[in-house]
Amino acid sequence: MSRRVIWIGALFALELCVIVAVFQVLSPVECRLTEIETACRALRGLVVRAASLLAGGAILLWARPALRDDLRRLSAAGGSRLWPILHGLGLVLIFLPVMLVPQDQLNARFEAVFTGLASGAALAAVAGLFWIMPPGRWLTWLRMHRFAPLSILALALVIPDLAVALEPLWTIDLLSRLTFFAVAVTLSVIGGNVLVQPEIATVGVDGFNVQVASQCSGIEGFALIAGFLTIYAILFRDTLRPLRFWGVVLPLALLASWVFNVIRIAVLVQIGAHVSPDLAINGFHSFAGWLFFTVLVLAVLVIVQAVPWLHRRAGAPAETVPPLRQDWVAARIVPFIVFMVSGLVVQAFFADPALGYPLQAAALALALLYFRGAFTALEWRLDPVALGAGALIGLLWIVTAPDPAPGADAAIAGLGGVSLAAWAACRILGTAVLVPVVEEAFFRGYVLTRLDSGTWASRVAAVAVSSALFALLHGRIVAAGAAGVVFALVMLRRGRLADAILAHGLANALIAAVALWRGAWSLI
Repeated sequence: MSRRVIWIGALFALELCVIVAVFQVLSPVECRLTEIETACRALRGLVVRAASLLAGGAILLWARPALRDDLRRLSAAGGSRLWPILHGLGLVLIFLPVMLVPQDQLNARFEAVFTGLASGAALAAVAGLFWIMPPGRWLTWLRMHRFAPLSILALALVIPDLAVALEPLWTIDLLSRLTFFAVAVTLSVIGGNVLVQPEIATVGVDGFNVQVASQCSGIEGFALIAGFLTIYAILFRDTLRPLRFWGVVLPLALLASWVFNVIRIAVLVQIGAHVSPDLAINGFHSFAGWLFFTVLVLAVLVIVQAVPWLHRRAGAPAETVPPLRQDWVAARIVPFIVFMVSGLVVQAFFADPALGYPLQAAALALALLYFRGAFTALEWRLDPVALGAGALIGLLWIVTAPDPAPGADAAIAGLGGVSLAAWAACRILGTAVLVPVVEEAFFRGYVLTRLDSGTWASRVAAVAVSSALFALLHGRIVAAGAAGVVFALVMLRRGRLADAILAHGLANALIAAVALWRGAWSLI
């Protein structure tokens, strides 16, 4: 696709985000307080449909090179300069009411405001479409492909209606209660004065409380996941392995969507408690979540496309595709997914999550055992530089550790002699052996190598992004970020992932040894 089309598409996506921010977060428009509630909600729904349409179009052009090439050729000449001007005029009409009407009168005068918003949205959308290329060329493009793109785009357009159709599922008490308790557990892990009132599904931090109603259970995210996976399955039907796709990817994607929803709610509660209650309230009930869920869906599809186990070559017999256990991409990603999901399960079912660590260690061990062929094939050699780097990071982590909170290890100390010994063995094994393999395979083996295209700029960006993600996972941003950079440099030094794993393993072994010596397991 031409750079011109890519830049215009990126501009449209940015404009959509700004519209969401202005009208959902920064303005007090509430459809139920206006005289035209139905029209107001329909207009808001257009933003959701626009996001779905953009995502569906991106997937379509990604999956069909012929469509992409023809679009690039037909759009290369551009069109009339009138279209970008009209597009800009449409944006002015969208934002003008917010600038002219006082904030406290927007709801009361929304009937007049609606005219400007609706006409501006229509003008911006039509002019933006013809800015890419004129109407005649769009018709030519559609005719060349027998109007097939319209069916996919129509499916993307009605994905929000799937969420409406799933509204009866909102009343499923189990899903709502699981979401509520997961949010409560997540907030407890983050910290603060947490309030939990299960009888009214209310949870809060430091005086800011919200009710996790049935609509917050994540059904809308399920609709997005199911809708876009269906589009992907249609477009890649010639090479996709349907049983593996629907039997493995769909359940994992739905679980990821639910976890994402729990994290989103917990973060918004923290925002309400420590940043801005208005921002949290608007974000909590907003369609901004649709934008974030759309990004999550696209990330899932990128991972799906990268895993050969889910695909077959057109016309190739089934046995020519290696099993999942031999898929190096899956070996780097799947154990990390097991790591995250098992951590969530442990937090949900144990009053003190640390007590459930043996279950998490067992899950990691089974995942690595399944992919053992991929990891035993790595070039394992003792490297003094890697070991020295690991020792340095271990000492840095120990020296910079904050004082443990009072009673942080009370649950562990309460275990009996044999139970404590068994628990400590699992903790040390998981920390020093299992976790380094899982985390290095994902952060350095997958994330860093996917971002590193070989140039210095891409390599610096790859190290920065992988290390930042690594730091966010571990909480102690500075120390964990430094560790991520060191482990990345260790791997890049000789191009051996095993070196980073050994460095990480030694660092964690030192930390675990000090934790055992002090009896301060919160150090890990």
